Amino acid sequence: MVVGSEDELEGLRHIGGICARTIQVMAEKMEPGMTTGELDAIGRNHLESCGAVSAPELCYEFPGATCISVNEEVAHGIPGDRVIVAGDLINIDVSAFKDGYFSDTGASFGLGAMPPRTERLLRDGKRAMWLGINQVKTGNRLGAIGDAIGKFARKHRYTLIQNLASHGIGRSLHEEPGEIATWPDKHEKRIMQEGQVFTVEPFLSLGAIFAEDGDKDNWTLFGEPSALTVQFEHTLVVTRNGPVVLTLPD
Repeated sequence: MVVGSEDELEGLRHIGGICARTIQVMAEKMEPGMTTGELDAIGRNHLESCGAVSAPELCYEFPGATCISVNEEVAHGIPGDRVIVAGDLINIDVSAFKDGYFSDTGASFGLGAMPPRTERLLRDGKRAMWLGINQVKTGNRLGAIGDAIGKFARKHRYTLIQNLASHGIGRSLHEEPGEIATWPDKHEKRIMQEGQVFTVEPFLSLGAIFAEDGDKDNWTLFGEPSALTVQFEHTLVVTRNGPVVLTLPD
């Protein structure tokens, strides 16, 4: 999507804020002993109270309102009977639709005290996302996003999942400009256009390079090789003054 009016920007801000607040509410109520299904119900209730609809359910018939991935799971974890416990690494990914607009955001959390290495991974995952976001500006290369994130990952001896990309969003959950690498891609020659809407969502890992299907279900993705991985994601608009981040709590 390319934003063409203040009304469109306001619609995107509104659904973006709902998605951001949903993650915030889920994180605040997350506690050891609850199931991922119970955590998902908290997210569903908040989305519905705001008049929004889960995008994965709407677009793909995903079996949950939100994606909740725990420890060895990298992405698209199905909420269910799994009990979360202190020390778990939990990723929450929320995308939703309202009044003609989609938005998408995600964040990873440590439940209780975490080992120092995992704490650093969480901190650096967020830093990597913002390094990518800070490359967003009209006329800059889309490839600058992955270049900046890749440089950070190499410096701090992390890997990046290289088959889960950022994507265009707005009137659809996935749309133009299509997939955008959050790792260095020498073939990426496209230029950011004024008003483009897309996500920035690196998957920073302690060793995984790809996300692959397991034998658990038809949705959940696991790191290959297996390693703890975090994801942080915002939806934004490209402007000549830099990025306008849409997925911030109201």
